[in-house]
Amino acid sequence: MSTSTGATGTGAGTDITTDSVRELLSDRKVFPGLPDDLAEDAELVLDSLGLVWLLHVVEERYGLIVEPTDEDIAGLTSLRRLTGYLRTAQKGGARDDT
Repeated sequence: MSTSTGATGTGAGTDITTDSVRELLSDRKVFPGLPDDLAEDAELVLDSLGLVWLLHVVEERYGLIVEPTDEDIAGLTSLRRLTGYLRTAQKGGARDDT
């Protein structure tokens, strides 16, 4: 996982949660096929445009710059995994198993 952090976003210092990631995915212009009540373990397929947009918004809101590897991207298959990945990145790469 390649990450770097900053403190420029409006949400800098705010923990990334499942609900906050679900809210990021609620933009129907970018993610038209995802339901508002996306379950944590429901299959999630992000196209490259959607992933770039999502990472851009994460940078803006949380001041977190994330540069996932191909292996990281392949593992982002659910809301739970995506949230876990972003929380791990936010904590500086330390595993967050909570």
